[in-house]
Amino acid sequence: MVGESVRRQNLKWAGVVGILVLILGCVGMAQAQQAKKVPQIGFLGAPSLSAMAARTEAFRQGLRELGYIEGKNIVIEWRSAGGNSERVPALAAELVRLKVDVIVSAGPAATRPAKEATVTIPIVMGFDNDPVGNGFVASLARPGVNITGLSTLAPEISGKRLELLKEIAPKLSRVAVLGASTEPDYTQVVRETELAAGALGVQLQYVDVREPKDIETAFEPQARRVLKQFSC
Repeated sequence: MVGESVRRQNLKWAGVVGILVLILGCVGMAQAQQAKKVPQIGFLGAPSLSAMAARTEAFRQGLRELGYIEGKNIVIEWRSAGGNSERVPALAAELVRLKVDVIVSAGPAATRPAKEATVTIPIVMGFDNDPVGNGFVASLARPGVNITGLSTLAPEISGKRLELLKEIAPKLSRVAVLGASTEPDYTQVVRETELAAGALGVQLQYVDVREPKDIETAFEPQARRVLKQFSC
């Protein structure tokens, strides 16, 4: 499972690198007409760099495979908020002052401050659950702004998860669905889950989890219900 997770992260960041190289190609053409300089990438993230180690290594690897070597023919300005999202806007502003050629945002918590900091420097989203719902782009097909990148929005997976649960436990009749109602994709996820539940004859119970601290509170009543069933 860990290996599969790393593989998916590598594929995701390979996509980011692909988009990035297209942008750098345009930058290189413009610079060819001026004094040649080494392209600068600003990498912006809310978590610490150690927490993003797998992503940043996949990012570096993708660049190396396409001939971009950090410190040789490309400069990467790493900016991390160390888990304190309140610091991200200042870091985004710093990258703008450095006049980097492109900003790579490692998640929605970095994309929004980057978007607010510049309307001219290209921004490549490492990933975002719903770029349209979050107000980052007008549409996935035509962003309409200086932002592009990858979206992880896939509400249809929710229904598939329920199908897999039913295959594993054929007698499954009730399922607790944990989710954050404040997330832009919540409504779509609920709709897909309910469609699958209706077809499978499964009753759903929604538990709103808006913050990490709510997870333990949400699990307690579900755990008690399961224990009660087994004790009968």
